[in-house]
Amino acid sequence: MRLSLGLEAKQVQTYQLAPKMIQSMEILQLPVMALQERVEQEMNENPVLELVEEDPALPDESASDEESPHPDAPTVEEKEIVVDEAHDNADDFERLFDLQREVPDYFDDGPSKSSNRIEEEAQRKHDTLANIAVPSPSLNEHLLRQLGELEVEEEIAELARRIISMLDAEDGGYFKGSLLDLLPPEATAEQQAKAEEALHLVQSLDPPGIAARDLRECLLLQLAPDMPYHDEVQTLIENHLEDLRDNRIPRIQKKTGYSIERIQAAWEQLKKLNPKPGAEFADTHVAPVTPDVMLEQDEDGNYRVVVEDQRLPRLYISPYYWKRLQNGTATAEEKEYLRKKITSAQWLIDAIEQRKNTLTKVAQAIVDHQREFLEKGPEFIKPLKMQQIADQVGVHVTTISRAVDDKWIQTPRGIFPLRRFFVGGTRTEQGEDVAWDIIRIKLQELIDKEDKGHPYSDDELVKELGKQGIKVARRTITKYRQKMGIPSSRQRRDWSKSDSSS
Repeated sequence: MRLSLGLEAKQVQTYQLAPKMIQSMEILQLPVMALQERVEQEMNENPVLELVEEDPALPDESASDEESPHPDAPTVEEKEIVVDEAHDNADDFERLFDLQREVPDYFDDGPSKSSNRIEEEAQRKHDTLANIAVPSPSLNEHLLRQLGELEVEEEIAELARRIISMLDAEDGGYFKGSLLDLLPPEATAEQQAKAEEALHLVQSLDPPGIAARDLRECLLLQLAPDMPYHDEVQTLIENHLEDLRDNRIPRIQKKTGYSIERIQAAWEQLKKLNPKPGAEFADTHVAPVTPDVMLEQDEDGNYRVVVEDQRLPRLYISPYYWKRLQNGTATAEEKEYLRKKITSAQWLIDAIEQRKNTLTKVAQAIVDHQREFLEKGPEFIKPLKMQQIADQVGVHVTTISRAVDDKWIQTPRGIFPLRRFFVGGTRTEQGEDVAWDIIRIKLQELIDKEDKGHPYSDDELVKELGKQGIKVARRTITKYRQKMGIPSSRQRRDWSKSDSSS
């Protein structure tokens, strides 16, 4: 084998995404609130971007297209992306000059970043802060406040504070550490006793069951002397939690001598206890959903999709910087800077309009396919794949995925994520397509109506669905039952209604 150095001409074919195409895909993927933040960020970073401000004091008849100081941008049609890295996107920039010649009003004098805009931005930030909910106290703060109201020996109080610091609301407020971790290596018996006392002190605080070391201790801490079936509940907690989990009521009956009715009555009392008392202090704040698409129905009953863009600032290119670029007063460096900024601004305006056009087409195609769902309910949803919508709209399937990602639609039946309408399915014996969602609904109906003394096994559920013309495998039933949080037939069995206690 001989190694050598030299030059070699080689022809290869590669595919590169232009920055404009990348930006367009990023904008398409953003939900409306994230897009609003992106636009505000771009306005802060790009001085040539201006906000169209409407003066509510002006009457409608006084605001004509010719007199408007900053008319709306002309409609941007969907265009083929120019991939021309070698010429610094000259085609895109040339299109801006053409646009200026064709629609001169678009670049006429408009409002600059004046006190009006500054005041509007300040007011928007003020409204945002005013609508922020006051956070609730954390679990640690709640416990420390109670501890501070007690008269306790300082050494025990310090140990209690350290125990509280080890509790996590996300884990239900259990004490998962070791008391020995709170003490020096050569701790005396007296110090260990004080650590135990500190733990019991924390466990006496609200909420009941806090700082327990396991589920049994958590439930026992919540037992009240006046609770109905107190002794039976205590026996169930101390000795039969696993039997209750697996619904082995006959085994409990045999070991305790309690009747099935008495066991189930005690079990109902036990269910009132909280297995995760600290969870109520966990941060469960869910951001409100803002629909990206609104669904309107005309007089003929036809559904029409409208993309929500009222929250987005209406943008145009600052005439000041445009004229400075054209009148020849700018230096070469300033011209190059303005060329890039104006091109970037127009890219953003185009990408937002492109997003609106694509999202409208995709959402309309989805709505047309799932019309029965919207009119009759979830049990009428049809199987739908993204590839079907991609073929109908004429785009790649990845574009569909980006268009529906984290987007919500407001319908007469409520707000749904757009991905909700894409479901798999199977075929009935008659050759009809049935969505998996419908199978889940029918599965729930069968279980709701079953004889609780003799609930359906998974094999029996397969047979019952087969009677309705739906053929599914047993493993499919098991998978969906578990996903729906439905216990097995043994766990669903009501032994008080059963004629057998075996």
